[in-house]
Amino acid sequence: MSNEQMLGEIRETNLAYLLLAQQMIRVDKPIGIFRLGISQDVADILEQLSPGQILKMAASNTLLCRFRVDDRLLLGLLTDHGASKPMGQSHAAVLMAGQPAAGLA
Repeated sequence: MSNEQMLGEIRETNLAYLLLAQQMIRVDKPIGIFRLGISQDVADILEQLSPGQILKMAASNTLLCRFRVDDRLLLGLLTDHGASKPMGQSHAAVLMAGQPAAGLA
């Protein structure tokens, strides 16, 4: 994959993420905040973005969403293919809910 292709994929991912995040927040703000792992302040900003602002943000060459599962335990719980899969996913959801929300720096 060339550098230009990778940048195009990042921009496409940014646009999809921003549109999905905004829709989730508009449909059910508390659930959207929880599922996205963002703060109330960030949710308020995302909710008010115009289509032009979303396009401008999405054009960034930096990925705007982050990988929330950043430790071995959570990865293991989410990828376990054993008999306890539903319980592992529930345990992972509980652990992720205890993580602090991403906020504005």
